[in-house]
Amino acid sequence: MQSFDEIYERAAARRGGAEALEAAVAEFPSKRPDELAAIPDDRWLAEMTRGVFRAGFNWRVIENKWTGFEAAFHGFDPPLNAAMSEEEFDAHLKDTRIIRNAQKVASVRANGQFLVDLASEHGSAAKFFAAWPDSDFVGLLDVMKKRAARCHGETAMRFFRSMGKAAFITTRDVSAALIEAGVIDKPPSSRKDLQAVQVAFNGWSEATGRDLTALSRVLALSTGPVYGPEGQMGRR
Repeated sequence: MQSFDEIYERAAARRGGAEALEAAVAEFPSKRPDELAAIPDDRWLAEMTRGVFRAGFNWRVIENKWTGFEAAFHGFDPPLNAAMSEEEFDAHLKDTRIIRNAQKVASVRANGQFLVDLASEHGSAAKFFAAWPDSDFVGLLDVMKKRAARCHGETAMRFFRSMGKAAFITTRDVSAALIEAGVIDKPPSSRKDLQAVQVAFNGWSEATGRDLTALSRVLALSTGPVYGPEGQMGRR
């Protein structure tokens, strides 16, 4: 398996130098566990919903309607959405302030209940997410697959990244870097593949002191276009 130093050098060369690479990595800072635990649960439901509705849809349309989403779903208060009646559900399907997709609207109710359950079990959903160890991020993805609605796989990875929890995202570029590094031999599609990715990230994190997000960003940038010293795109 390649060392992280080799991957970093390749990413720096493509990005136009180590300084430019570090600036790109710093665009996605992670929060400390205490900062994550302090985020209200309604913001976790809001971001879950954003990710669910973005999946397979034009992101710009979702952003343009987001004020309407906030109003329609009561500021994403988990108990209120968990208690969504059938009458309210039907009203949502006629509400032009949001995207009227029945399965995705239903996910707001289901995920509201999921967060209510986490709050009952752990004091708040935020505390549960904040306390989960980065070294078992794959385990957290399993929780999302089993207990959350329509928020699993890459959608869940992006959800955690957007909230500031350290996360790798197995995008096409990251997967290509992992294959080149000898971690996996194809884009990850199974629990076994993801566990191999987790082991590699844990090793690189221990060796470099970087978190999952920073490592994932370096890998993503190690397979993209080659940039010149002034940032111009050059030959691959």
